[in-house]
Amino acid sequence: MVTTLDDRTAAERATTSVPARAFRIAAFAEAVSWIGLLIGMFFKWIVQSGDLGVRVFGPIHGTIFLLYVVSLCAVSVKHKWSPKDSLLGLVSSIPPLMTVWFERRAEHRGLLVRRG
Repeated sequence: MVTTLDDRTAAERATTSVPARAFRIAAFAEAVSWIGLLIGMFFKWIVQSGDLGVRVFGPIHGTIFLLYVVSLCAVSVKHKWSPKDSLLGLVSSIPPLMTVWFERRAEHRGLLVRRG
């Protein structure tokens, strides 16, 4: 039997829990909001053209950061992650764009796949 990309995508979706999907989305959104905040800080501090970018992206990034942490906690409990993996996920939320790296790592190690 030949497995097509659509079959694999459907199979992956069937074995991915809601917390894992929420975590994937939050990890990507957190990285994008970091980019927006960094651009806002660049214009505020380097170009010195005002703080509009920081005022806009600061609260957005803060909210998405909290969603990332909540989704990380939910998926780590649901999928029974080790304390080391959970802690690494939390630490990865601090440097810019590391949430995407951690999400890719978690995917590669099978931490986001529903078991049993």
